[in-house]
Order: sequence, then structure tokens, then C-alpha cells
Amino acid sequence: MPDLASPGGERIRAAEVIAALSLATDLAIGVPVEHGLQSTLFAMRLSERLGVDSETAAQTYYACLLFYVGCTADAEVAAETFGDDDALTRYAMPARFGSKPEMVAGIMRALATSGSPAPARALQIARGMPRAAREFKGHITAFCEVAQMLTDRLGLPASMQGLFGYLVERWDGKGLPGRARHEEIPLPVRIASVARDAAFQRMLGGAEFAAQVVRRRAGGAFDPAVATRLADEAAELLALDAETSVWEETLACEPGSRLTLEGEAIDRALAAVGDFADLASPYLVGHSAGVAELAAAAARHCRLDAADLVRIRRGALVHDLGRVAVPARIWQKAAPLTPDDWERVRLHAYHSERVLTRSPFLAALAPVASFHHERLDGSGYHRGTAAATLTPPVRLLAAADAYHAMTEPRPHRGALSPGQAAETLGQEARAGRLDPDAVTAVLEAAGQQVPRIGRPAGLTERETEVIGLLARGLQTKQVARALGISIKTADRHVQNAYAKIGVSTRAAATLFAMQHGLVAWGELPIGRTGRRS
Repeated sequence: MPDLASPGGERIRAAEVIAALSLATDLAIGVPVEHGLQSTLFAMRLSERLGVDSETAAQTYYACLLFYVGCTADAEVAAETFGDDDALTRYAMPARFGSKPEMVAGIMRALATSGSPAPARALQIARGMPRAAREFKGHITAFCEVAQMLTDRLGLPASMQGLFGYLVERWDGKGLPGRARHEEIPLPVRIASVARDAAFQRMLGGAEFAAQVVRRRAGGAFDPAVATRLADEAAELLALDAETSVWEETLACEPGSRLTLEGEAIDRALAAVGDFADLASPYLVGHSAGVAELAAAAARHCRLDAADLVRIRRGALVHDLGRVAVPARIWQKAAPLTPDDWERVRLHAYHSERVLTRSPFLAALAPVASFHHERLDGSGYHRGTAAATLTPPVRLLAAADAYHAMTEPRPHRGALSPGQAAETLGQEARAGRLDPDAVTAVLEAAGQQVPRIGRPAGLTERETEVIGLLARGLQTKQVARALGISIKTADRHVQNAYAKIGVSTRAAATLFAMQHGLVAWGELPIGRTGRRS
């Protein structure tokens, strides 16, 4: 990794990151949050009833959590092919492990836009089936390859990678790529497949319905011994308290010794999570990693401490995780977004926050990651919060995210040149939406000339510094000492600044500084102020 060292002694359970990623896959495929966790809980109960060894149980655990981690591969192709945003989940997924006629019928229904007249649906199916058939195998290959590659970066044993090549194989040998059947399919995959389908069918019709479907698929898609055991004991194996989260229970049932991530391994895993999100659209590829690199470089320009450097970089790696909850169709849209499209886009920061806050470790990143679209004047989203609550790391990430996005192509525009992006970022600072110091740091880190950024109320740069230090509690003589100027000069700057912003008290000047993002960054030396923020 780049020269961003992790604080010593940091450790996190790999299962925490993987479980959070499982929540994100729930959002991506359009099933209720914790569906993947519930599936994994069912898989562990089933593994216990089957009496599998600890290694098989552990592989089943991780395979079930990550069963759909390849779901963002080729997401834009599915968006162009199928009728509704939730078409695959609504129509194709219930039939995924069914007979060939069931699967074909599910795909056909997914191709047609719901609510369309019958002739229109028939035409959509007729036009869509050749393309769906043509692209299906390629999509499955991408799905499995992406899952293997992401797993390699999540801190799991090498033995896990090979399992994901079997995710679409079937017990009867009629799966894809069709190179394995019966016991040639690893047992962890056979168990995870049954558990995943059982959880989905349970969601549709309850435990008894799930048992019937799984029993019917025994000997087809499923290992008869595994499927029959689940069907026979479905009432117990699929039992859940509908009002209780299974996060803690699922983490607690991790088999064997708990895998941990330390130092750079944490950053590799978080980078994998960011890449998973960026695969949602070709227009987003590389965004999270690029923003993380730029934000960390800007933080070094600001001389932020090591802990903030790590927090900014890691927060940037996962800041757009919630993008997967937004249909790929929207990220691919060249036409203006509808109000409903915009609401979905605005909520992606909220979804990032909700996924991250489930994990105690990742929750520390949420106050940085989920505020990246907030603006100093309160015009951002999803909270619409303003300058007073936006910390220096948040302001840096917001500026870095905005600059990097401008230099990337989007469906409705080409990529801006670095110079154009720099000028636009400066305009955002002059308009009071982005922090001028954060913008300056980001542009310096990007190697761009910093445009002239005016200060609010016509304040000079020195007056801005003075107001920022006053807001941190320094007295006039302490401001003078901090800036290396005389007390008389410092007092003149104070009086000039007060006149420009129309106040006469420190409290009002402090409020102005908070409203306009002028509060001085960094830790104040001990002894310079009697109070600390």
C-alpha cells in the first residue's frame, strides 16, 4: 500500500468486513438487508446437522456470506437487458435452482416490463431472449471470476478461492460451466446453495414452502442428502425471530479460529469492498481507490495526524459502498434524472452509513465516509448538514470526491480536464459549498494550480486565519503568538474582520466561522488556550 501506515496493534475480524459486504450484496440484488446473514445462519445449522468437519464448516460460512459477491459484475448489461430494476430478483432468482423450463420461464418474465400491454411484453421477450442467451455464460463467468478475485483480498485462506468457480454448478451436472456434478462439487458449495435457496424461498412463502421447494430440487440442482436434511428439519433450521437482527448471532457462529486482519491487510480488504461497489458501472470503475489516494495525499498536505490519515483513506475506500443500492440503470443514464432517480442517488450515502455502522470497527469510518456529499452551506445530502458539524477529514473527502468525479467520464458528459476540474472546484469553494482550505489541499495534492478563492464577507487570508483561531478559543495575544505577528497587528485584524462580518463579539464571530467553514484545523498547542474543542 502507499505510505499510509496503520496505527500499531490494529486488528479487525475478517468476518466483520465480510458480513458488512454481505449486507451490501443484499442491497445490490434487491433482497431484504440481512438476507445473506440469515442464509449463513441456516447454513451453519445445516452443517452441524450434517456433522461436517470444522474446515468444511468454515468454508461453508464464508462461501454463504459471499455467495453473491460477484453480483456487480456486468451490472450495466443486466440493466440494459431486463425490463424492471428488480426483474431478476423478482422473476429469475426464485427459479435459479429450478428445472430448465422453470429457469427459462423466469428469464422470460424478467425480460418484459411489468405493466406493459401483452403485445409489448411479447415483443420484449422475443427481442431479449437471444441477447440473454448470448450473454448468460459470459455473465456467469464474470460473476465467478470476480468473486474469486475479491475473496483473495479479503483475508480468507487460498482454499476459498477455488470454491467460487462452482457456484453455478448443479448436482445433476447441468449447471455452468458444466464441468462438475455430484461429489465433484465441493461440499461447502452444496450446503451454501441449499441454504441460500431455502432462505429465499422462506422469504417468499415461509419455512414450509421453502422445504417443499428444496425437496423438489433434490437430485436436480441440489445434493439429495443435503436438501433432504434441510427439508426434513426446516421448521428448526429456518427458525428466526422476525424482530431481531441476526448480525451478532451470525458473527458468533463463525467456525474454527476467528480470522483477523491487521495493518495493510485491513486496507486491502477495504479496497476490495470499494472495488465491489465501483463495478456497478463502467463509469465508476476505480473511483473509490482514486479518491482514497487523493484524499490521503491532501491530508498529508494539511499535516493531519496519523490517525486522521488512516481514517480518511479508509473512509474514502468505502464511501460509495451504498451505490450498489441504486439501480445500475441510473448510473448509466445519459438523460436528465427524474425526481425519483435523484432520491435514489441521494440515499446512497445513507446506505453506506447503514452498512458500515453494523461493524464496530467500520462504524468509526462512517462519520467520514457517509458525509462526502454534504456541503458547508447545507445544500448537500443525505442529511443537508452544514459547516458547524463537518470535520476537517469530511471536508477533505468531499473535495477529493468532487474533484475526482469531475475528471471521470459520466453518461451525460465527458471527463473534465484537470484544469477544468480545478477551476470548477474553486467555484464551489467561492460559492461557500466546499471548504477553501480543503479545496486548496486537494488541488495541491493533484498537482493543479489553485485558483483564487475569495473569502466570505471580503475577509483577507490573514483575517480568515485570525477568525479561525479566535473560534478555537485563543485570545488576541495568543493569536499574535500563533501567527508570529505583533499583538497590535493581531488586534487590528480582529477589528477589521469584525467590521466586515458585522459582529462585535467573539461568540458571534465563532458562529460565523462555523457557518462558513473557517474554524482553524489541527490541534492547538497546550497552553495557548484555556479551553479545547
